[in-house]
Amino acid sequence: MRAVQTNVNGLDTEALKQTMAAVTENPSAGVCKFQVATSWMGGTQSQTRVDSVEIGGKQKDREFTIRTDEPCELLGTNRAPNPQEVLMAGLNACMTVGYVAGCSVRGIELESLSIETEGSLDLRGFLGIDKNVPPGYEEIRYTVRIKGNGTPEQFEEIHKTVMATSPNYWNLSRPIRLTPTLVVE
Repeated sequence: MRAVQTNVNGLDTEALKQTMAAVTENPSAGVCKFQVATSWMGGTQSQTRVDSVEIGGKQKDREFTIRTDEPCELLGTNRAPNPQEVLMAGLNACMTVGYVAGCSVRGIELESLSIETEGSLDLRGFLGIDKNVPPGYEEIRYTVRIKGNGTPEQFEEIHKTVMATSPNYWNLSRPIRLTPTLVVE
């Protein structure tokens, strides 16, 4: 009798299934609160701190920093990715988790997975030069390259699932409400 493989693509599929069952049984266990704090570091540089995440009402400590800057041509020092590149990296990373999880629970072993993303924006919008030019993207294009022991039909099914369930795909493909607060000190 063949043993059931519980680690596929570096994911513990049994733990994933247990998490899915726990969230199905108790939906509040699946509520995640993410937060970051960004500080200006001079010029076009900033640093974002990630201190913790709340999962199912339980605080988990995390200690990460994310630096951003602009290319020299946009008045930066080119010492870190710019916010647009971090935005795209967040989209790609989120979708990558979805592809890996989708393949793993189906027992599909991946050989490779990459996502290439691009978008163009017009600085006339950001700089306030032309009010008819949006400050952001009108379109972001991405290509997923995936290889493994799954069938084309299985990969297509996983692709559709990722587009339906990836939080960052959702966040970028639909308007979300932003609730700002300004504190002048």
